[in-house]
Amino acid sequence: MAILLYELVGRDAQRPFSPHCWKVRMALSHKGLDFETVPVPFTEIPTIEGGVTKIVPLIRDGDRLVADSFAIAQYLDEAYPDRPTLFGGPGGVALSRFVESWSQRTIHPVVTSFAVRDIHDFLAPVDQAYFREDRERKLGARLEEVQEGREGRVDGFLKAIAPLRALLERQPFVGGEGPLFADYIVFGAFQWLRVASSFQPLPEGDALSQWFERCLDLYGQAGRKVPAAA
Repeated sequence: MAILLYELVGRDAQRPFSPHCWKVRMALSHKGLDFETVPVPFTEIPTIEGGVTKIVPLIRDGDRLVADSFAIAQYLDEAYPDRPTLFGGPGGVALSRFVESWSQRTIHPVVTSFAVRDIHDFLAPVDQAYFREDRERKLGARLEEVQEGREGRVDGFLKAIAPLRALLERQPFVGGEGPLFADYIVFGAFQWLRVASSFQPLPEGDALSQWFERCLDLYGQAGRKVPAAA
């Protein structure tokens, strides 16, 4: 029986965009596991599996429900130890925790500032109302004000992620010669931006851009099957 992955979508159910859900999509593909996706907009998350979760991604594997992308990755490695590892051992789990913490504090806020109004426009009307109220309360400003002037923030962003760019000049993946869950953590953030917004800050030919293209090509071009925003 295939694993079910509940994942966040906008008005187009074929365009999942959540960075956390993309981590799990890639992790399932990495493990070579059969899975089916269940598209869920923001305002329907409380209805999933009888209200068991307030967040996605959520997976159902038989009678087991697991929420949170990192917890799901750990579960997959523990439940399917005969499949390719996502972490490469306990040390990899700890290092991936650092990558997750760094990504959510360094990349995610900037992606939000680059694309928060674009994400709003990507959603169905009922979700737009929820998203605007929730994000403007959290950000303390209108979505349009947050996104305004994004071109002027690109250089600062590229400097902030310079350690990642330097690493990828020396090796093809964050995980080394092949990808690990740490790669999918960072990939999810840039895929979020790619799917939801036409604004793309990465320079063509940059080591990070080349890494992102390699990630898009993984697992039969799984990342490319969802088109970039026009």
